[in-house]
Amino acid sequence: MDTQTQMVEFRGNGDRVPGYLAQPVGGGTFPAAVVIQEWWGLNDHIKDVARRLSAEGFVTLAPDLYRGQVAAEPDEARKLAMELDRDRAIKDIQGAVDFLVELSNVAPKQAGIIGFCMGGGLAAWMSSVGKRVGAVAVFYGGRAAMTDDEAQRVSAAFLGIYGEKDGSIPLDVIHSNEQMLKAHNKPCEFIIYPDAPHAFFNDTRQSYRPEAAADAWKRTLSWFRQYLQ
Repeated sequence: MDTQTQMVEFRGNGDRVPGYLAQPVGGGTFPAAVVIQEWWGLNDHIKDVARRLSAEGFVTLAPDLYRGQVAAEPDEARKLAMELDRDRAIKDIQGAVDFLVELSNVAPKQAGIIGFCMGGGLAAWMSSVGKRVGAVAVFYGGRAAMTDDEAQRVSAAFLGIYGEKDGSIPLDVIHSNEQMLKAHNKPCEFIIYPDAPHAFFNDTRQSYRPEAAADAWKRTLSWFRQYLQ
């Protein structure tokens, strides 16, 4: 499906937030998705993910949580991530959801959220605090175990995608979160790819694992199509 892209601004945390909008060309209505950046920022990889979702028939917005800053080195990325106000970021992401669902070519009036690393943690958070969020795809994000209260508040269908060799997220945390969500009858699925490291989906990094990335993408599209109809 052909895609058109542009930079836009929308209301976030009391100011105007820049974002990268990618949407299918043509008439009709489409489901919506928000793409949340890794700690590097709104870089070419995240824009490519937005375009790929658009080509699959989603109106997609990647908010620029760093307001124009993009890191190239890990130390720089770590500094930007540590300086990010998480409460502000959540308001920015909610603003992105609100922007999308108000578009005339978006139906139904809810959005999916896909996030990677830092963005995966924010996507997980939005599953419980976000409004008009129908589904989330959490790629190797969320390093702390959910409490019972947090799991009970989850209102979006939760897809968790992880690598077995990702040392930043203990496997027992992943299993605990899955059990917690299932105990509260929340729609969820957790996938752990054998031998896959952190950031295995990012095809611009040495951590990229093509087979795991392709399967994770297929599962994400299926999850969003199931829960955003």
